[in-house]
Amino acid sequence: AACEGKLLLSAVLTSSAAFLEPYDLLYDNAVQAFYNGDYRNVVRFMEGALSTHREVRRTRVRCRLRCQDQHPFGKTFSDLRFFDVVLRRAACMNRCIEEKLGAQSVHKVSEDVVQDFNRRIPYNYLQLAYQKLKQTDKAAAAAHTYFQANPEHVEMGQDLEQYKDLQNVREEHFVDREARPHQHSFTAAVRLYDKGDYDAAVSLFEDALLEYYKADVECRALCQGPQKFEGHDHLRYRYSLHELISDHFTQVLHCEHECVRDLATRPGRLSPMENYLPLHYDYLQFAYFKVGRLEEALQCALTYLLFHEGEEFMTDNVDYYREMLGHDGKPREKAAWYLRRHKQELELLLIGSQTMGVEFTEGVSYQHETLKQTLDYQLHNILLLCTMLQYLLGGPLIYDSVKLVQDSVALNGTQRVLLDQVISEDECADLQQLAHAVTMAGDGYRGRMSPHTPNEKFEGATVLKTLQYGYEGRVPMKSARLFYDASERARRIIESYFMLNSTLHFSYTHLVCRTAITGQQDHRNDLSHPIHADNCLLDPEANECWKEPPAYTYRDYSALLYLNGDFEGGEFIFTEMDAKTITASVKPKCGRLVGFSSGGENPHGVKAVTSGQRCAVALWFTLDPLFRELERLQADEVILALDTQSVWNQGLNINPKDEL
Repeated sequence: AACEGKLLLSAVLTSSAAFLEPYDLLYDNAVQAFYNGDYRNVVRFMEGALSTHREVRRTRVRCRLRCQDQHPFGKTFSDLRFFDVVLRRAACMNRCIEEKLGAQSVHKVSEDVVQDFNRRIPYNYLQLAYQKLKQTDKAAAAAHTYFQANPEHVEMGQDLEQYKDLQNVREEHFVDREARPHQHSFTAAVRLYDKGDYDAAVSLFEDALLEYYKADVECRALCQGPQKFEGHDHLRYRYSLHELISDHFTQVLHCEHECVRDLATRPGRLSPMENYLPLHYDYLQFAYFKVGRLEEALQCALTYLLFHEGEEFMTDNVDYYREMLGHDGKPREKAAWYLRRHKQELELLLIGSQTMGVEFTEGVSYQHETLKQTLDYQLHNILLLCTMLQYLLGGPLIYDSVKLVQDSVALNGTQRVLLDQVISEDECADLQQLAHAVTMAGDGYRGRMSPHTPNEKFEGATVLKTLQYGYEGRVPMKSARLFYDASERARRIIESYFMLNSTLHFSYTHLVCRTAITGQQDHRNDLSHPIHADNCLLDPEANECWKEPPAYTYRDYSALLYLNGDFEGGEFIFTEMDAKTITASVKPKCGRLVGFSSGGENPHGVKAVTSGQRCAVALWFTLDPLFRELERLQADEVILALDTQSVWNQGLNINPKDEL
């Protein structure tokens, strides 16, 4: 029925040439076509999804900028004038966007789809589809585009090397279809500069600056949309009008401020390029000097000093240019205006952060880490060293049946443990039966079909969903209760073994199975789950793990309780920070549990499941009670009701969509 609904919606939308099909619908159709082996429709729908995604973005930027120009706030200001402009802008934007896209509600997509497009997941599907269709030039372009944003994907790197060896694939086919113009021009300009072609470099550096400021305007326009208020429920708490407006505009300012970082960050990298925007003016001042254009050289040198006032080498250059020209110059007004606005944003954000607790980074790429941050980091390292021995020793296992197989030393790391007999063979069998009955395609919350690899089917369910199924009689309540109890047993073991001084809370509880897709295992060399860390963004090139969104930074410990071992592949692996060097490998089997701290000290992944089905209870924990899993708290209430038998008289009030 769901598929019929999607096809009906697709038919309705395509009947009007004025409206675009929602890109999440096209994306979903492409994924379904992929699993059906219909590679022509994979290409058709996925290329359509990418095209619509770009058009939606362009339309929103164009409409917001146009309506902003048509309805300015002006110099005179009053409450009525403010709301008059806000309402007129809103009406203008709705008309403008809907004329091009149709109803805006149709183009509201889930955060998962947004993240997939940000990570360029569609190009992974396209690469495989074009490969099946023997269109290797297009497959190479798709693979190259995907790899730019996912350089840690070892298998895609290997695929690219294979494409290079094919006769009908040429160097010009390896293009980044999602290349950002300002970064593309800058990179090309640097190459010319390094070759000594200063005339051509000047032209491209100037193009890069034009594209940068254009991209900055577009980025800020996209910030004008709806904002997320983490930890704020305005309907429930009924904040005052001024507090609501303050919260919204503080979030907008924060988003606009982050544009500086976003524009300086290359795809697949977690941190911005150092000194990115000022570096344009540094290159330009010397390139202009080399081609004898000292007026422009002085102007660019003075502009660089706006960003780094008093920097000695550039001050010397300015003095030289002034002496050679016999007069002074002025920095570029565009850069001066840009910095004035940036300063105003920082001042407003400081005010806004006092009212709503928003954290923001003054970390523009050309500013350095503060002394306080350095000292905090050093203190953290000292504390880590002091507690290292404690982590290596390990605490009691609580349950008599549980056996220690390997500790941190045997697993070649820190805060790692491997245990057996956490649950019995019968309990494993019950939980596997439960998984077959309750798991749905995807991650158990949002239903992504194959979030990690298109070569396996990924199915999951949450603890609350299983209890709901038990209450409805769709699965035995005993089995649903076992999922709850087994996860609690694992939590208590982890809390005890790692000798934690505060309560360990559930952050996410997930019954998950990965099934090898028949016919897609030949010559497969990808991972079931790529190497990652659970609370930070792993950056193998920099040998760092950045504890920043979108990582789940509040997660502190992780555990996997395996339900079976009758499949091929699927070994759990720990690696070094390089995401390549394997430090330990764990073969799953019934009742085996691997536990570890969630940070960058424990990068891990899962080898490809090449035959059969691999099932486990995946668990993430936090020491911060503010980030407790809401579904778990609801499950606790259900269990309490069951234990007191009141559930039979009162019924259950469960919303399986509730989540943190």
